[in-house]
Amino acid sequence: MLATQRRRFHVRATRSRMLPLTCHQNKFFVGFYFGLGGLAGTLFTWDGVGVKPVRIASHHFSDPYQYEFTVRAANVRGFASDRGEFGADLLQIDFDRLWLQAGRESLPRSAHVTISPDRVPIFFLAELDEPAIQTGGIDLTSGVIALLSPGSSHFQRTKTPARWASMSLSPGALAATSSAIVGSEIKATEITKLFRPTDSAMTRLITLHREARRVAKGTSGMLRRPEIIRALESSLIHAMVSCLETGLSVEPKVGYRRQIAVMNRFEEVIENNPDRSLYLAEVCESVGASEKTLRRCCQEHLGMGPLRYLWLRRMHLARRALLRADPATATVTSVVTAQGFWELGRFSVAYRSLFGETPSESLRHSADERPAPRDPLALPEFA
Repeated sequence: MLATQRRRFHVRATRSRMLPLTCHQNKFFVGFYFGLGGLAGTLFTWDGVGVKPVRIASHHFSDPYQYEFTVRAANVRGFASDRGEFGADLLQIDFDRLWLQAGRESLPRSAHVTISPDRVPIFFLAELDEPAIQTGGIDLTSGVIALLSPGSSHFQRTKTPARWASMSLSPGALAATSSAIVGSEIKATEITKLFRPTDSAMTRLITLHREARRVAKGTSGMLRRPEIIRALESSLIHAMVSCLETGLSVEPKVGYRRQIAVMNRFEEVIENNPDRSLYLAEVCESVGASEKTLRRCCQEHLGMGPLRYLWLRRMHLARRALLRADPATATVTSVVTAQGFWELGRFSVAYRSLFGETPSESLRHSADERPAPRDPLALPEFA
């Protein structure tokens, strides 16, 4: 078991490649686009002397912190909310304007997500039969997409292992392409907004996203062909805009904005106190909400009460600290008490139940088995 747990903190396989493409003609007429059945015919023009290389990165993670750090267009910080060994796959495909991501997570998780100010993402389930992912306190179910506002933040949680997909454009690119496709600009709203597109539009979006992942993982070299790159990117953008234009807005519950404000203040309190324990009374005072209100909001957005969330947060802080400590100079007692745990016997039992090893075993991990040094609560730079 210990050997298995030690392997948890490695990125076991990472593949990243750039596909250089150059074309010397000034204009091409390309007769392909990606449709539901594969390649089909259309006609568009292409000006310029080359195509920006496609960036493809495929990762497998056993370390949840490295996984969060690698996700693009957002800062993600959270933890697994259930016991077990964490595993995740992340595929990233960057076209000229469009970024695609797809993720698979082996454990239920709760996370706080802050969207990059430079991107407008849509987020949806990778397949139509996937279980719901709660985004900003609203269940993102099959056939629904979330339009996420640049610079906004929300809590996200899963109740089961999950597979998700996302696409993002810059705000300017979304406005320009939507204006060209549907005749009016589509802009992100202040808070997360959910849409239910028509069945045909949603099916096309999921199928194209799946096809892009298949082509990216393959060895056929299709993404070395300029006409394929432009056709696939154009079709994906068209499908994204069509879903947003045809989708019916899913209205949030009454009091949703109030809940969002409370939860954002709750996260601010946590962010402003990264190195000390927090207790419910002081959190309620800082948030400016009663215990009843905070409990109801946390249950809605996190699937647990604030005490459980704060306890899990402290447990994961303790684990990160143990894994980063020098066993030659640190002790379990010194590391754990710094996180506000003083009943060491009870802590050890709970720690082993949650992480599958004792605090001492975590501390004894050799330096090459621990994650690269990084402020465990610092948000990475936006990619």
